[in-house]
Amino acid sequence: MLKNHQYLLSLFVLGYCLSLGACQKDSGSTTPTNPSRQLYFPDKTAGSTWETMTSTQAGFDATKLENLYAYLEQNNTRAFIILKDGKIVAEKYFNNDFLGRKFSATSNWYWASAGKTLTSFLVGKAEEEKLLSLNQPSRQYLGAGWSSLTAAQETAITVRHHITMTTGLNDGVSNSDCTTPNCMQYLAAAGSRWAYHNAPYTILDKIIEGATKQSFSNYFNSRLRDKIGMDGTWQKTGDNNVYYSTPRSMARFGLLILAKGKWQNETILGNTTYYNDMLNTSQNLNLSYGYLWWLNGKTSFMVPTLQTVFPRIMSPQAPTDMVAAMGKNGQLINIVPSKNLVVVRMGDSPDNSLVPFTFQDELWKRLVEAMNK
Repeated sequence: MLKNHQYLLSLFVLGYCLSLGACQKDSGSTTPTNPSRQLYFPDKTAGSTWETMTSTQAGFDATKLENLYAYLEQNNTRAFIILKDGKIVAEKYFNNDFLGRKFSATSNWYWASAGKTLTSFLVGKAEEEKLLSLNQPSRQYLGAGWSSLTAAQETAITVRHHITMTTGLNDGVSNSDCTTPNCMQYLAAAGSRWAYHNAPYTILDKIIEGATKQSFSNYFNSRLRDKIGMDGTWQKTGDNNVYYSTPRSMARFGLLILAKGKWQNETILGNTTYYNDMLNTSQNLNLSYGYLWWLNGKTSFMVPTLQTVFPRIMSPQAPTDMVAAMGKNGQLINIVPSKNLVVVRMGDSPDNSLVPFTFQDELWKRLVEAMNK
């Protein structure tokens, strides 16, 4: 039933893409290059004061922003934040939390697959510390027999294949989230097929643990969360490991990426080669996919559950240099270096898609309308 539902959703995305007509195409680099404006950073203490900027100062039409807020509330949004130059331009909360209480700045929500980008950042940190290599077989950190593949097939899968969704493992198994060896089945040669497959992503937690010799949560907290004042925790949800936090923690992570891995004067990720590769096309199958990040401005993109390549820009309404963390039910971090913007949305389902392409584009249509030309 779930597979059929996902298939229908993918067909909907296909129809949406084909209806776009001529879209802007740009296969150039999406590596963030900040303007000369200095970025503001809030204090590294979670929950600390965060400076604001008026909508007028940020170049937005306040009335049109109100129209955007109405749209967001109608589409099950819980939290919406806009940062300009690191300062808060908009911070709105809607509807209720998990317990039926009014959603607020202190409420927690799930990141869903937007949290994949946190894992991507940690892989880069572990490589920077020379604890792992993207080119090493993942079995070096997981041990032999983590899958049902032959030894030769398993050895061919590297860490890089996990962070680019190109392991070749079968995403058509009955439970594509399952990480036990019997669920990890061979379908194609590693690197020959792109598929949005949760299980090979989730097992990156174990790869990081095997490489760092500490728990995934401890490594995450010490190398990322506590360094920039995020709050939140990883929680097992079925077969998945899902991050829950307040909305401002999402905004903090987006600001860190906008600042190229730096927080104020401290370098959190100094591996510039990894950082640049993370936010650029990682393979020649899905041009709009980096290291677990979605990339705008490319000449084609793929979607979950389909092997179709759509010859279109991913989000035609958004700036072409946007990079995005995107998760089920519309969990979004959109980073636009050319405008020094970070846009965060948390909430319940606006369209039931695994990755909210359509909703993201509708959001940006309204955002662009609210920007003073």
